[in-house]
Amino acid sequence: MNRHYARIIAMQSLYEADFRSAQDSPKIFERHLDNIDDDKENSDFAKELVQKTQEQLKAIDETIEKYAPDWPIEQVAVLDRNILRMAVSELYYFETPPKVIINEAIEIAKAYGSETSSKFVNGVLGSVYRNSDRYVEESEKTDPPSPREEVEKQEETK
Repeated sequence: MNRHYARIIAMQSLYEADFRSAQDSPKIFERHLDNIDDDKENSDFAKELVQKTQEQLKAIDETIEKYAPDWPIEQVAVLDRNILRMAVSELYYFETPPKVIINEAIEIAKAYGSETSSKFVNGVLGSVYRNSDRYVEESEKTDPPSPREEVEKQEETK
């Protein structure tokens, strides 16, 4: 399974745990993973993403609320909320390039969310990123890689 699919499994696990209990997350994740016929190559990444998101849930939710002030976390659509949680977790606690994280979250929102999910996710994550320690102004970069180059670079490091 590639990283994109690993993120989908993580999102599905977080989504389901949102209806149940964070304590059920490991069992939920394992059940989703067992349903995959593909190789489990990035399963550790997906598992870490779910675990870190659950461990840091309060801080992540506060971050989301800070950058989406008109939307208390309980009022954000469940799917959008969990895509945002997963992406903020990856942005803050993993070494994945920020543009890859944001693009992946937008693609997942387009595939699984409502008509406006991808725009909402993009807006919130853009604000989170611009105000994070990882933000680099475009003018400060030298020969910035294209989004495709960033994805390829990330795939090479697995």
